[in-house]
Amino acid sequence: MADDKEFRERMQRIGGLVEEIETIADPAVRATARELVQSLMDLHGAALERTMEIVAEAGDAGMKVIDRLGRDPMVSSVLVLYGLHPEDLDSRVLQALDRVKPQLRKQGCEVELLALRDGEVRLRVQKGEHTCGSTAKTVRADLEGAIYDAAPDLVSLAIEGLEEKSATGFVALDKLMTGAGVADLQLSREGQGAD
Repeated sequence: MADDKEFRERMQRIGGLVEEIETIADPAVRATARELVQSLMDLHGAALERTMEIVAEAGDAGMKVIDRLGRDPMVSSVLVLYGLHPEDLDSRVLQALDRVKPQLRKQGCEVELLALRDGEVRLRVQKGEHTCGSTAKTVRADLEGAIYDAAPDLVSLAIEGLEEKSATGFVALDKLMTGAGVADLQLSREGQGAD
């Protein structure tokens, strides 16, 4: 969706500008710029909070609107930014997992939630027999995308079970060359040459 892409680009640009504020050499100008950004955030946050209160006063119809706002990707991100999302972080993570599970099953993988507390999520992925390295990378990207889209306020995300493994039976040449068998072979050859 073009709007989502534009929104993400704008958010990245804002993040970049905020980082630039920290590089301003003059401490007074830097402090003023920080205060300006914080004042705008406070004003917008208070206005959004009041908007949500007014909508909620409409009863069931208002709560349906708030739920719908919480499901809209663009609005949801802003509500999370201001701590106004109608659902807590744990609920958003669980819903994201439910949404991505069918897609992962098509790729031959199952995901299990190991831990979800204090903004930290730990998952384990069970790969199918025929899951290749590129599929594992896709699964990781799909999981990370779904979780961070739903919960950008997450503290950490750990995914177990997608580690790269070397092909069975393959031994790298440098490992062979440093092994005791090579040294024994060389000694044996030297002994034969001496005769």
